[in-house]
Amino acid sequence: MRKYRPIVTALGLCILVQPASARQQDVAAELAMERPIPALNTIWIEEMTWIEIRDAMAEGKRTAIVPTGGIEQNGPYVAMGKHNYVLDGMCERIARALGDALCAPVIKLVPEGDVSPPTGHMRYSGTLTVRQETFEAMLEDVGRSLNQHGFDWIVYIGDSGGNQTGMENVAARLNAEWGTKKALFIPEFYDNAGVQRHMEETFGIREESEGWHDTYWLTAMQAAVDPQTVRYEERVRTGRATINGVSLVPLGRTIAVGEELMRWRTDHTLAAIRRAKGM
Repeated sequence: MRKYRPIVTALGLCILVQPASARQQDVAAELAMERPIPALNTIWIEEMTWIEIRDAMAEGKRTAIVPTGGIEQNGPYVAMGKHNYVLDGMCERIARALGDALCAPVIKLVPEGDVSPPTGHMRYSGTLTVRQETFEAMLEDVGRSLNQHGFDWIVYIGDSGGNQTGMENVAARLNAEWGTKKALFIPEFYDNAGVQRHMEETFGIREESEGWHDTYWLTAMQAAVDPQTVRYEERVRTGRATINGVSLVPLGRTIAVGEELMRWRTDHTLAAIRRAKGM
C-alpha cells in the first residue's frame, strides 16, 4: 500500500502528500508506458501526443525544424499570416523528405517594426511585433527545450527577411553554449531570388512590381496551401485577380506553379540542411 505523509495547512486542513520518491517512481513508470493507441500520421509536434513524440524519436526522428513566419501586412488581398501559411506547406514537405524530422509549431510572432512611433509593417492595422531580444529569447528557449528532449539537430528556417539575423544569432549562441554544432540556421530556405528565377525559367512567368508587399510566386505557394488566404474568389469577382501583371486565373494553374516552386524550394533546403549536418 502506498504511504502518504500528512501535512497541516495554514488553514488547519490536513492533506495527504505522496512522498517525493513515490512520485518519482510514478513519473518513471508513466514515461515508460506503452502507447495505448496507434500514432497519428503527422510531423507537427503540436499535433502529437508526448508518447507519439517519444516513440518517433526512438524510431529515428532526431531532427526538429523550427520555422519562423510573421503577422504582417501583405497588400490589400493577402492574409496577414502569409508566411505562416507557406510554412505550413513547406515544413511538412521538408520534414517528410528528410525522413528523420519533426516540425515545431510555426513561430508566428516576430519583429515587424517599432510600436511607438510605429515603423515598418507596424504602420498597418493588425500587424503584431515583438522586440528583437524577445524573438531571440523565444528561439533560444525553444531550441533548449528540443535539445533537452534529445533531438540531435535543431534547424531554424524563416520565411521573412527580418527573421534571418535573429535565427543566425540564436544558432551561434546555442552552439557556443552546448559546445557542439547542432543548432543549424539555414539561410538557403529564404532564397527568394532562386525561387523567382526557377519560376521564370520553368514557366516563363515574369513579374513587374506594382508596389504592393505581395508577389505572384509567393501567392502561388500560399494558394497551394489555402486559396482562401489569397482571397481568390473575391478577387475574381471584382476583376482583381492579378498581381504584378500576372493573372491568378485559372486557380489550378496558379496552384500548380506554387506546388512546383515548393518542390524546388524543398530540394534546395534539403541540400542545405544535409550540407550543414556534414552529410
